[in-house]
Amino acid sequence: MLDNRRQAAVVGFLAAALLLAGLFWYVGAAEVFAELVDADLRLVALVGATAIAWLLSWALVLRLVLGALGRTLPAHESVLVYAAATFANNVTPFGQAGGEPITALLIADVADVEYERGLATIASTDALNFVPSILLAVGGVAYYATQVGLQGRLETVASGVLALAIAAPVLFAVGWRYRYRVEAALLEATAPVLSRLDRTLPWLPVPTSEGVKARIEGFFHAIERIATSPKRLALALACSAAGWLLQALGLWIAFQAFGVTVPLYIALFVIPIGTIASASPTPGGLGAIEAVHVLLLTVATAVPASTVTAVVAVHRVGGFLLMTSLGGGATAYLWTTGRRTGPAAD
Repeated sequence: MLDNRRQAAVVGFLAAALLLAGLFWYVGAAEVFAELVDADLRLVALVGATAIAWLLSWALVLRLVLGALGRTLPAHESVLVYAAATFANNVTPFGQAGGEPITALLIADVADVEYERGLATIASTDALNFVPSILLAVGGVAYYATQVGLQGRLETVASGVLALAIAAPVLFAVGWRYRYRVEAALLEATAPVLSRLDRTLPWLPVPTSEGVKARIEGFFHAIERIATSPKRLALALACSAAGWLLQALGLWIAFQAFGVTVPLYIALFVIPIGTIASASPTPGGLGAIEAVHVLLLTVATAVPASTVTAVVAVHRVGGFLLMTSLGGGATAYLWTTGRRTGPAAD
C-alpha cells in the first residue's frame, strides 16, 4: 500500500510539472523568466512572511476546534500539527480530501485522542475555513461588479460562486439532518467489502462493522460538541478569515514585487475561487490552482499574462514549496520525537 501511495505521489507531481510547464509555454516561458529576474526580492520575502502568518492563523483555528472537543494542545504543537497537515495536503492527490485521513491520524497521536475525534477536528477546521472563503469571494466579486462590471468569463465565475454559496450550506444542512441515514448507507456499503478483506487477508487488521459504526457515531458526536461552543466557533471563524486576508495580501504584495498595483478586492475573490482547484488529482492542486489564478487575474486585470504568471509563480509555487518544506520539517520533528502515526482497527 505504501508503494502504491508513493507511485501515486510521483505520478501526481509529474502531472503537476506538466501542467506548470504547459502554462509557462502557453504564456511564454522566456517572458515569464525575464519578469522573475526583475522581481523585488525584499517584497518576495514579504510574500513568504504572509504565508507563514497564514499558517499561524489557521493553526489557531485547529487549536480552537480541538479545544472545543475538550483537548487543548500547546500553541507550538498546534503549529507543528497544522504545518504537518499542510504537508500531507501538498503531497497527496485531491488536496484536503487526500490529506485529511493522514492529518486525523496525526492529531489523534499528538493530542492523544480517538481517531474519529481527530478526523472531526480536521474536518471541522476545513469546514470553518470554507465559510469565510465563500463570503470573501462573494464580497470581492460583488464589489468588482460595482466598480468594473461583469462580462464574459467573469460573469460565469460570479454565477458559479453565487451558486456554491447557496448550495454548500443547503447540502450540509440536509446531510446533517439525515446523518444517521448516511451512517446506515455507509455501513451497508462497507460491510461486504470489510468481510471480503477479512477472508482474503486474514493477517490484515480489518475493522469490524461494529467498529466502523462506533467511529462514525463518535465522529458525529464530536461534531455536535464543536457546535455547542459558539464563542470558540466565532473566534475560529475570525482567525480563518484573517488567514484568507493574509493570502490575499500576499498576492497583492506579489504584484507589487513586479512594480504593478492591483485592487486588493481582486485578490479577495481570486484566492478562494482558485483554491477550489485543489480538489484536482495533483498533489495539493499544484498546477491546477496556478492555471485558475492566471486565468482569473488576466481576465480581471489589464496586467500582461507574463507578469501575471510570474506573480502567481512567486505567490503560489513559491508558497507551495515553502509550506511543503516547513510541513515536511514539522512532520519529521513529530516523527523523531515519538509522535508516530499508524492506522488502528476495532
